[in-house]
Amino acid sequence: MDNIFVVVPTLDPDEEVMLKFIKELKKEFKNILVVNDGSKSVYDNFFASLEKMDVIVLKHYVNLGKGRGIKNAFNYILNNYPNVLGCVTADSDGQHSVKDIKKVAKEVLKNSDKLILGVRDFDQDNVPSKSKFGNKITRNIFKIFIGLNISDTQTGLRGFSNKLMSMMMDLAGERYEYETNMLIFTKEEGIKIKEVEIETIYLNSNANSHFNPLKDSILIYKLFLKYFVSSFSSFLLDIILFCSIFGILNINQKILAATILARTVSSIYNYIINSNLIFKNMSIPTLIKYYMLVIIIMFTSGCFVTYLYNLLNIPVIIIKILVDTILWVINLVVQREFVFKGAYDE
Repeated sequence: MDNIFVVVPTLDPDEEVMLKFIKELKKEFKNILVVNDGSKSVYDNFFASLEKMDVIVLKHYVNLGKGRGIKNAFNYILNNYPNVLGCVTADSDGQHSVKDIKKVAKEVLKNSDKLILGVRDFDQDNVPSKSKFGNKITRNIFKIFIGLNISDTQTGLRGFSNKLMSMMMDLAGERYEYETNMLIFTKEEGIKIKEVEIETIYLNSNANSHFNPLKDSILIYKLFLKYFVSSFSSFLLDIILFCSIFGILNINQKILAATILARTVSSIYNYIINSNLIFKNMSIPTLIKYYMLVIIIMFTSGCFVTYLYNLLNIPVIIIKILVDTILWVINLVVQREFVFKGAYDE
């Protein structure tokens, strides 16, 4: 395939595995670009041998991360090969077969407006536990917080048209979090994702992977952690203020009054945290939509808590927590799809 580049980022590769992989790729693809992401000097001869096979090698003098490597590859291709229609990124550790890379490449040619993902079946017996567990967590987080239903959020086999390559070069992220930011970007920009089923391959339980479970997971989940901390701390503040005000007031409809006073304070706190830590492009229209939602949720909470308190005659704090937990889920979806749509701070 002469009109598609294959991009392979790598760090201290298994020379035997990667050489076999590149030789098989050369049978099907004319254009192959390897990113040497700061590999040790002992690998210099190996990369020189790849260049003799007519493989382009971009070298990072030090390890800059997979995200930076992919962006540098995009930049090189767009500058030097304007007639190439797109590229496919693949891992160097033997996880992706040439057959599957071809499948993804063909979909790029047919779907220039979509991000193509080669997705694995994580229910197979050969999948390492940490990979199976990690993907299921990330898959559910994406479904809840971003509204994306993706089978394999961590796949490195992805296909991009020239247009998508250009659009994604400005995304934040230098390491594995860059691939997560790609998926969030598709949601923001309304870019569709096409999934292509691929073979699930793990060599030596993925021992050649340079993914750092602690450091790289923190980078990947940083956005979601910030949102959870913001949301949960606002929820706690609201409950504490409600209980304090409810205990002080001695008026009719004191549940509704305590709800209004507590939610007014907690909503200001939540908006300030969101606008500074999580979302971008905050504006007057966003503020208006946010407080429309606050008012609706606030009165819904007050009315339901009052009704259930009079009906069940159990401690108001229990009812408040149960009602507001349900409303928190609704609030999350509405904020994601209406209030802050397209405003994630990467």
